[in-house]
Amino acid sequence: MIATAEAVSLNRVAAVADGELVLRALAGREDGFEELVRRYQRPIVAYVYRMVGDYDAALDLAQEVFIKVYNSLTRYRPEFKFSTWIYRIAHNAAIDHLRRTGSARTEDLEVETEGGRTFEKPLASRAPTPEQETERGERRAEIEEVVRQLPAAYRELIVLRHSHDLSYDEIAEVTCLPLGTVKNRIFRAREAMRELLVARGIKGT
Repeated sequence: MIATAEAVSLNRVAAVADGELVLRALAGREDGFEELVRRYQRPIVAYVYRMVGDYDAALDLAQEVFIKVYNSLTRYRPEFKFSTWIYRIAHNAAIDHLRRTGSARTEDLEVETEGGRTFEKPLASRAPTPEQETERGERRAEIEEVVRQLPAAYRELIVLRHSHDLSYDEIAEVTCLPLGTVKNRIFRAREAMRELLVARGIKGT
């Protein structure tokens, strides 16, 4: 019965909107911020890792992000999505890290390239065969490698759009880029990815 009660309590917390959790945290309730960390820790670590390419650094940066989030909760404006706000903080942390370590020059964050046509992530089947699962695993690895080869500015936009399902408007808010620039760069990034994938012998993506 205790385990069941705990599960029910967790489900209730999970059903609470982000904005309500922020209010709980501001009121001094630890469960509010703990739930926000639980919801966003993995996606933020994954996002930062794909930005900086170093998992240990990504863990450290994610911790910095949540510390900054906690200290900045009073400045959060509830009319905006919390997810967009926290991704914006993570974006700044990753860019600052890249500049500090010299991993990316400022011009690398603004570069544009030419390419082929558009790329879309393949949708997973409901019941893939072992062979299909193996093939998809290999395909995902190829795509990840191609994403890593993109210029930093393009790589981030592709990650936000396809791995974290942010809308174009949300990506524009996270990166502080004009909406038209976001759409143009994502289109060009997909073109560049398709060229790289075709060069690897992968077609039909």
